Amino acid sequence: MNTLVAAQSVQKKEAQIKEAYSKEKNLSKKFNYQLDLGKYYQNTNIRKADSIKDELINSSIVLNDSIRLAALIFKAEIESMTGDRNAYFATVLGCQPFLNRVSDEAIQLEIYKHLGNYHLLNKEPETADFYLKRMLKAAKVLHSKQDFARAHLLLSRNFMMSNLKDSALNHIDVALQYARRTSNKAILAECFHQQASTYKTFGQLELGVAKDILALQIANEIRNYHQIAVFSIEIGKSQFSIHNLQEAEYYFKQALENANRVSDDRQRGLAMVELATIYFSRKNYNDAIQNCQKAIDIFEELNTQEGLGNAFNILGIIYREQKEFNKAGTQFNQALIYYESIGDLKQIATVYHNVATVFYAQKKYENALNYLNRSLEISKVYGPSLQIYNTYRVMSDVYKDLGYTGKALEYMTIYTNYMDSSATEQATGKIAELNELYRAEQRDRLILSQADSIERQRQEKALTSTQLENVQLRSNFQKYVILGFVLIIILSGVIIYNRWNQTKIKQQQREAEMSQTLLRAQMNPHFVFNAMSVIQSYIYENDTQNSSRFLVNFSRLMRLILENSPKEEIPIALEEEILLKYLETQKLRFEDRFEFTIFISDELRFEGAMIPPMITQPFIENSIEHGQLHTIPEGGFINVYFQKNNQMLEVIIEDNGVGRKGAEKNKKSREHKSMAMNITSERINNLNKKYRTEGYLKIEDYDKVLQRGTKVLISLPYRTESQSVNLTGK
Repeated sequence: MNTLVAAQSVQKKEAQIKEAYSKEKNLSKKFNYQLDLGKYYQNTNIRKADSIKDELINSSIVLNDSIRLAALIFKAEIESMTGDRNAYFATVLGCQPFLNRVSDEAIQLEIYKHLGNYHLLNKEPETADFYLKRMLKAAKVLHSKQDFARAHLLLSRNFMMSNLKDSALNHIDVALQYARRTSNKAILAECFHQQASTYKTFGQLELGVAKDILALQIANEIRNYHQIAVFSIEIGKSQFSIHNLQEAEYYFKQALENANRVSDDRQRGLAMVELATIYFSRKNYNDAIQNCQKAIDIFEELNTQEGLGNAFNILGIIYREQKEFNKAGTQFNQALIYYESIGDLKQIATVYHNVATVFYAQKKYENALNYLNRSLEISKVYGPSLQIYNTYRVMSDVYKDLGYTGKALEYMTIYTNYMDSSATEQATGKIAELNELYRAEQRDRLILSQADSIERQRQEKALTSTQLENVQLRSNFQKYVILGFVLIIILSGVIIYNRWNQTKIKQQQREAEMSQTLLRAQMNPHFVFNAMSVIQSYIYENDTQNSSRFLVNFSRLMRLILENSPKEEIPIALEEEILLKYLETQKLRFEDRFEFTIFISDELRFEGAMIPPMITQPFIENSIEHGQLHTIPEGGFINVYFQKNNQMLEVIIEDNGVGRKGAEKNKKSREHKSMAMNITSERINNLNKKYRTEGYLKIEDYDKVLQRGTKVLISLPYRTESQSVNLTGK
């Protein structure tokens, strides 16, 4: 029942996005709907997400850099999920040129993440570390805990692949701290999975399985079927390594089931390959070969080199067991080609070991020892402990057949000491306990879910019975009440309409008065006079470039103010242009003695947020003129932030000028500040009455200790283009 409801909800959301996309005419907004659909498929149907990535690239070609980059980043994420490394690498490198063209920290962070991962996968730890540290810096600027977690997770993986255990564990601990402080449980699950990989890489199988089971529990809780498939395969492989075939098969089948739920073909193929190892271990060779062939078909379509390597490696083992040594050698060579194409040294070591076993079975001892030594050389640096000891066992057999009993005994002793160690037996027992605990929790959740479903059905039946009994009573009562309500509603409507009409007239009068007052404030004669003086000085100095630049900015600013002052609301992009022109004009006037930043969140741009025109201008003017930024030798700044907060539009203006205490000494500054406060407060009050909100204006010190700088916080009703109707003045 719950699965049916979830499926209906999925179809409804997909239909809503498609409908919005089909109705939208604006190309940028149309792209955003298409991207939303792609991200939605990323969580529900990876095959569809893969099919839409190239459409997004084509749609973005005629649009701006930010949109083109968003399409590339989405394409990279899908290629990473499907395992097409060559395509992923090409896409990531295609993102790199945008670093110098896009100033948005959030977008730059995504580029740093993928560039770090690119160099990590290419075994370039120093370059990977450089980009991941840049990602950390961007996450700090954005105050993004989940991006902090992601960056430390990737840094941990980088150190793990460089065989630096302590650094790897330290970074994943930091990642977990940040992940726990976010609401994104998928990141928390991924962090536990990385912690598991680190423990298993350094031979701590029991701890690795425990962390993977924890990751799997979180993925089950949030119904992230892609993660469930990934984590189940890893746990199954751990179970297989300790010869627990029944439990390994359970987890591989669980992975296959969840991969099918979201059409995750890569994980479906990987699960099939692992199931082939189970069938092989039970000597069910036909089913094992069929599974591998099906997986190869999937991986060839996806161009997943890792999966193809796995499938051909298992096929080689099967044919070796059937004593078809030529076929086995061919499959192992194919596996090597794919593993070498992605630089997977661990798997290369495994294939070398398997090739050696073929030569050993053919009594080609010299060739066997050659490949065994090549396998050991890699495994000692990169491979898991079990692979090393299995290689020692085969070396013992080779030396025994060659008559070198001393060497044979030496390697057999190393192998048996490891396999018979109490630590290995204890780990095997604890893994079994962990697995039983997880299975028991799953059964408890299923029983609880069924009990809840039965109880809900019982309550619904009782409620339906009660409702039927009350229907007749209510229908009789309603007949007598409806007539009375109709009369009351008509009278109330007449009264409310009259009051609303009077209030509307008063509101329009106040807005007209405010519009004129605002226009006079914005067209500050002192500012206009100073601007003209600057232009005149440039002309006297024969500085045509700066005079032309200043005049273009100033004339455009005046036109924007005159055109938009009478309007109640304007698009936030237009407000940004006005502020840019105003700040650039002031910056030229004061010879670049301060810097400024205007940040508008992507959410506001995407939803087409609206804002009362130039509501920030009086406070920015106050920062420059009376915050005395032009007197600061260096480092002066003004930062303006626009963001959505609890269904309100929040505006923050910061400067590091002399502050309120310093400005109080200037009578003119006090009068200007009072005027700005009165105008803005009245505008906010009018908006609060109109939209029944609780907007506010607050002013505080930027540096509360030194009482320097000013921070202005403005909260306004959140409006979008679809809701807004501009009221032009007469």
